[in-house]
Amino acid sequence: MRVLVVNAGSSSLKLRLLGPGDELEAEHDLAPADRDALEAALAELPAPDAVGHRVVHGGARFRDAVLVDDAVVTALGELTDLAPLHQPAALAGIAAVGRALPDVPAVACFDTAFHATLPAAAATYALPRAWRERFGLRRFGFHGLSHAYASRRAAAARVVSCHLGAGASLAAVREGACVDTTMVFTPMEGLVMATRSGSVDPGLVLWLLRHGVDADAVEEGLDREGGLRGLAGDGDMRAILARDDADARLALDVYVHRLRAGIAAMVAALGGLDALVFTGGVGEHAPEVRAAAADGLGFLGVALDADANARATADAEIGVAGAAARTLVVTAREDLEVARQVRTLLP
Repeated sequence: MRVLVVNAGSSSLKLRLLGPGDELEAEHDLAPADRDALEAALAELPAPDAVGHRVVHGGARFRDAVLVDDAVVTALGELTDLAPLHQPAALAGIAAVGRALPDVPAVACFDTAFHATLPAAAATYALPRAWRERFGLRRFGFHGLSHAYASRRAAAARVVSCHLGAGASLAAVREGACVDTTMVFTPMEGLVMATRSGSVDPGLVLWLLRHGVDADAVEEGLDREGGLRGLAGDGDMRAILARDDADARLALDVYVHRLRAGIAAMVAALGGLDALVFTGGVGEHAPEVRAAAADGLGFLGVALDADANARATADAEIGVAGAAARTLVVTAREDLEVARQVRTLLP
């Protein structure tokens, strides 16, 4: 089956056409609003047998990939306030590709679905029952397509997957099932990220609101002006690593401190560690970050080979031979995970 994978972000629309053996037959990176460019790109591609759409949020309802129909589109629209940047982009991508390829079956594949296996202890917020029942409040999880692919590539029983990009999250994966994760109700929670603060004390948010900072400004600070940008004035980890000033050093130290602590918490959820996996733009291309994170994790059996870490490209083993836990760099391939789910769902 030839699968067209559509990954619609807030600022880009990525098309990847994968052949029957997962070979990459064609790819296009487009502006999401450029309808003419999309139509031209689709017209020049070989006809796909199916389309797979990456959708960030499936809520509590969508625990697996699903064939797209009008009812599914309506349900996804109702989840927009949980992922206000990503959900509208995914829905626009579904609509645009559907107009161009009306007779090709389309499948929605969800980042949240991989985390549907979270046990109740990990999925439940300690909030009043009335809130939880009225609003369906729970810990969802994100980057699931990336975590699913990376943990499968690791081929180990107990895996901590570190998806480190502009957005970042960890997942604790036991025998292929996610048992804990860090980015859970919205994409703001968990690790320090490029422009997102990660987890903060909810009392701090209340304090800001009561001291004259309105809700929109709080959202701006937590989501778009926080993280590395808030600490060092730049959300690009490459720029942070190239600098040697106090703000850049602090930003890296805060980032790594939160990362190490998160990895240790994921290992606790697993009861041990067989493989630590780095993926995503930072995870794949910042050996300094991998080394700094691993430097505090020796008690968990993590030990890096400095040379292997420095030269790692694509999928690579970077741990010391004989270390209790393997350490790997895995290229993020959400497109392969989407194609796998599409082929599993469709006959």
